[in-house]
Amino acid sequence: MFGSEDLRETIGSEPCPECEGRGWIVSADGGNGTARPCACRFRERVPRLLAASGLPARYKNCRLDNFQVASSQPGVALQLRKALFECRRYVDEFVDSEGHFRETGLILVGPPGVGKTHLAAAVLRELVERYKAHGRFVEFTELVAQLQSTFSSDSETSQRALLDPLERAEVLVLDELGARQPTPWVRDILYLVINRRYVERRPTIFTTNYRLEPSTAPRPVPQNLDRGPDADRGGMREEISLASRLPAVLVSRICEMAQPIDLTAVADFRREVKMHQHSA
Repeated sequence: MFGSEDLRETIGSEPCPECEGRGWIVSADGGNGTARPCACRFRERVPRLLAASGLPARYKNCRLDNFQVASSQPGVALQLRKALFECRRYVDEFVDSEGHFRETGLILVGPPGVGKTHLAAAVLRELVERYKAHGRFVEFTELVAQLQSTFSSDSETSQRALLDPLERAEVLVLDELGARQPTPWVRDILYLVINRRYVERRPTIFTTNYRLEPSTAPRPVPQNLDRGPDADRGGMREEISLASRLPAVLVSRICEMAQPIDLTAVADFRREVKMHQHSA
């Protein structure tokens, strides 16, 4: 429960005049005080949920409505429009006819700079704003670093304190899955988190630079989705699959719990947008 100071800091405004920022209105009833929730608790719920989601400041303005789909390449523009359409449909259909949140998530696949994180952050924000979902955003490399820091003797954070919010969140965004080669210990931890969400049917949104299935045809080096080295084949490199970074059983589970959104035809779309902005 937020105290009055926490509440003012989170929403960036003056305390409610009805409850003075406490969130409760206390009234005397036959000499005994009774408390009821103040209406401000419901008005200020969305700002609190967004503040607690861990959504980075860099992505705070990411919305589906401002996702750029224009491109000089028709095939790229088509794929971007399809990705946006699927994300919008996911948000629109997030609650079923009985009022339950959907159980499946999304996995956005493509090289760096194509807008995967923008779409994932935008979906999370809209789910919080529209459905008051308790969401969490975490970047894979940062999560690994945080988990490793718990080994330190002077660490004030336990592994369980890091993992519980990720396992319990009604919606979790796990950004840049596989961006760092995890140790066997990290793989085990990641499996525990994802498996618990799978078992409890909690939707998870993933982004990754790695294909869900390995490509059988070699491609030129610039089109490789891997940021790191790979086996050379006469100046060509095979595209890297997510199973090369994570256990195959975990990749299989992810594919079962998340709808894939393909952005692999897009090059560095972020760079293309910047170039258009500078030339305008």
